[in-house]
Amino acid sequence: MRYLLLLHVDEGGFAALAPAEQADAMAAYARYNGALGAAGALVSSGRLSPGAAALNIRTIGGRLVTMDGPFAETKEQIGGYYLIEAPDEAAALDWARRCPAAGHGTVEVRQVL
Repeated sequence: MRYLLLLHVDEGGFAALAPAEQADAMAAYARYNGALGAAGALVSSGRLSPGAAALNIRTIGGRLVTMDGPFAETKEQIGGYYLIEAPDEAAALDWARRCPAAGHGTVEVRQVL
């Protein structure tokens, strides 16, 4: 089964870290990526542009309207994702717990139907 791990993070958090802390954070993600790859669980992953660069399409008054930025007013935005293969939800949750984003944000887990 495929699961999408959505990484909800404070977009300004990484930039606020000292260079050594940034290097440590990147190394943690590299180790996580390596573990996913070695297990054959990684399908795809990616880092997203900032929420302020997002565009939303909505229907208002029967017309499609494009709006800037994230719709939700929240401190955390979706900063990236992992699409993984896991035999069941328990295994997907185990991968989510191991994700470095769980230490400084939220990892949302959704099964891809």
